[in-house]
Amino acid sequence: MAGSGAFEEIVDKDVFKYYADGEWRVSASGKSVTITNPSTRQPQYKVQACTQEEVNKALESAKAAQKLWAKVPLWKRAEALHKAAAILKQHKDPIAKCLVKEIAKPAKDAVSEVVRSGDLISYCAEEGVRILSEGKLLVSDSFPGNDRNKLCLASKIPLGVVLCIPPFNYPVNLAVSKIAPALIAGNSVVLKPPTQGAVAGLHMVHCFHEAGFPKGLISCITGKGSEIGDFLTMHPGVNCISFTGGDTGIAISKKAGMVPLQMELGGKDACIVLEDADLDLVAANVIKGGFSYSGQRCTAVKVILVMESVADALVERVNAKVSKLKVGAPEDDCDITAVVSESSAKFIEGLVMDAKEKGATFCQEYKREGNLIWPLLLDHVRPDMRIAWEEPFGPVLPVIRINSIEEGIHHCNASNFALQGCVFTRDINKAIMISDAMETGTVQINSAPARGPDHFPFQGLRDSGIGSQGITNSINMMTKVKSTVINLPGPSYTMG
Repeated sequence: MAGSGAFEEIVDKDVFKYYADGEWRVSASGKSVTITNPSTRQPQYKVQACTQEEVNKALESAKAAQKLWAKVPLWKRAEALHKAAAILKQHKDPIAKCLVKEIAKPAKDAVSEVVRSGDLISYCAEEGVRILSEGKLLVSDSFPGNDRNKLCLASKIPLGVVLCIPPFNYPVNLAVSKIAPALIAGNSVVLKPPTQGAVAGLHMVHCFHEAGFPKGLISCITGKGSEIGDFLTMHPGVNCISFTGGDTGIAISKKAGMVPLQMELGGKDACIVLEDADLDLVAANVIKGGFSYSGQRCTAVKVILVMESVADALVERVNAKVSKLKVGAPEDDCDITAVVSESSAKFIEGLVMDAKEKGATFCQEYKREGNLIWPLLLDHVRPDMRIAWEEPFGPVLPVIRINSIEEGIHHCNASNFALQGCVFTRDINKAIMISDAMETGTVQINSAPARGPDHFPFQGLRDSGIGSQGITNSINMMTKVKSTVINLPGPSYTMG
């Protein structure tokens, strides 16, 4: 049960506390935010509705704590992260149960997310020790007109306070993918978890608390985005923002000012299928890529662009697999579970109804009960349908039949999104050519889009984001270069 056992101190009666300055606290607002269970559509948890003054205090503590943390030897920072990772894995079951209740994540996937998060923290600790221990020595005589009388020592130093804002679909994994790089680099962290996923996030933060991180170094501020969202992202005490989510990120980027931004804002990941593709392989990846976690993944397959000559055969194979997907409760490890909210379900339904009105072929009967939407493949989708361009974030997958490779590439590149894409073919030369032509952050060859392994670079173009993620890139992004120049009285040359 959430908030019990090792986690008793994080809950006050039936409301989960927020975390600041090394303590679990009740907000002075006297208000709370209710978290609705997507499956039952009933209230499941409550979290504190923090005030702007509480945000101010958390950021003040974070600033002071960061100055001290930056002086902690790198190996000790890594040691602390390894400890947090071990504690997180130890408590994988209660945290996973929160994910099941808050975001309707299937039970096995919920456990996997927590374990993966522990592995990410440990890898980040090791990678940080490697890359942050290195600097550069530059000498002046390599530039025309200079003698060898200046030595430049360039090293990486922390940015300061990093604001971490993860999304609902991976509230633990995409939180630690921001927190761990920030901490190993010597920064402090303020976490603003999503409302759906906040309780899992608080349990995760408790693992860092138990690992003994200094007071004020990590804060977890819960509350309404309408009350503290802009206040946090525009706060002068924030030195970096790492955000994963949707259109909100575009608004943040316009308001944030002169701070480094790391943003992943969704995708319309295209799957291009050529005539020579292994259609059984394609079908298996379409099911995994398009319907895993009910399609609520930024890297889900969002549109199939298949050559007309093999379209019937592929649709037949995919339909056969769709019929075998288990629909129901996340506690039962069903393949398709409720989408996160009623507003999400209504948005998905709007896309489906638009496709129906415009003549798309429904390969299955459209069925919805509350937030639970049965998996649906839409064939003969045309570019004038909303589903061809908009991200449903649900278990609905459109098929667009194409007559040339160029047509598929054009559709992919015409999208406002450009996170990932994939191409299926037995011809590696064609695969590389198409990959080069697709204007997207990552192209997978003969596999569905995916974020990970977590040390791989992960980035988007256009409306899909700013900057690059992945453990190494995140560590580098959360540092800046500091140069120290030694001026010698005269030229100095080392003799071999």
